[in-house]
Amino acid sequence: RRKRLRTNNTIERVNQEIRRRDRVIRIFPNDLSVLRLMGALLIEQNEKWAAGPRYLNMTVYHGIEKDDNSEEAGMLKLVK
Repeated sequence: RRKRLRTNNTIERVNQEIRRRDRVIRIFPNDLSVLRLMGALLIEQNEKWAAGPRYLNMTVYHGIEKDDNSEEAGMLKLVK
């Protein structure tokens, strides 16, 4: 019986990009060249995610912000 692997669109997109670039090169001279290619792709993808739009702003999601001007250090206020 085969195990069913769970994945999402993000992982599938990265795998598709690796396959696309692999088709261009076809033959790798050694294992390190494969690792360099995958590392470069993952770094590139990470930069896109880091600089891209935020779909969920976590500060708004949590709805709280620490109030530095309050009398009590632990007092929190809602973000407006």
